[in-house]
Amino acid sequence: MNLAAVLATWGLRVLLVDADPQGNATSGAGIARGSFRKGLYHALVLDQPIADLILPTEIASLSVVPANKDLAGAEVELVDVDRREFQLRSTLSEVDSHYDYFIIDCPPSLGLLTLNALTAAKSLLVPIQCEYYALERVTELFDTLARIRRLHNPGLTIEGLLLTMYDERTNLSGAVASDLRDFYGQQVFQTVIPRNVRLAEAPSYGKPIVIYDAQSKGAEAYSQLAKEIIDESKSLRQGAGGATLSL
Repeated sequence: MNLAAVLATWGLRVLLVDADPQGNATSGAGIARGSFRKGLYHALVLDQPIADLILPTEIASLSVVPANKDLAGAEVELVDVDRREFQLRSTLSEVDSHYDYFIIDCPPSLGLLTLNALTAAKSLLVPIQCEYYALERVTELFDTLARIRRLHNPGLTIEGLLLTMYDERTNLSGAVASDLRDFYGQQVFQTVIPRNVRLAEAPSYGKPIVIYDAQSKGAEAYSQLAKEIIDESKSLRQGAGGATLSL
């Protein structure tokens, strides 16, 4: 949500797709829970045009496909649907030319919703908390990525591994960062997202960090992250005439 907001404040047309039934990306972007009747569920399960579900935000270039607890039902209702893994890719193709970036927020599990997101995306950004249990799960994620490439989306790439909740005062954060960079090298973003009070407060006010406190360390970090992604995207386009990057 914060990444989408930064890109949008720079004038890029961004569609934030909330694929998590918890709806945190939706509320964090300023769309109150209960203020909308239809969300991503209606596109995936009921085949409603996604253009009818898109909501505006306080940032002119940022739009949201919202989600709420209804979306949890999609995990069950899509099971018997033909090509169920491609539902999200199909529905996003309807508005493909309207946006520079699609950013899909995934649920914290590898269910059918996440599978749809990974099948629709062109690249995967992996946030990793600075703790050892999170580090151990990276290997499992790469195994899953290999299966997704083999079965559903051969063009899916790793956009980068992003260190989050980084606390420079602790040895643990430094150790996790060092181990991750030693093992995965340039796949790890140079930017790290710090532990920051203003960053933690912003969602409770329904505001991205660049709106809530543009001068905070959290806002600065997300701006640096967005710049890394844009620079990499330009490099890919120059090298291969590539299409618009999706996350």
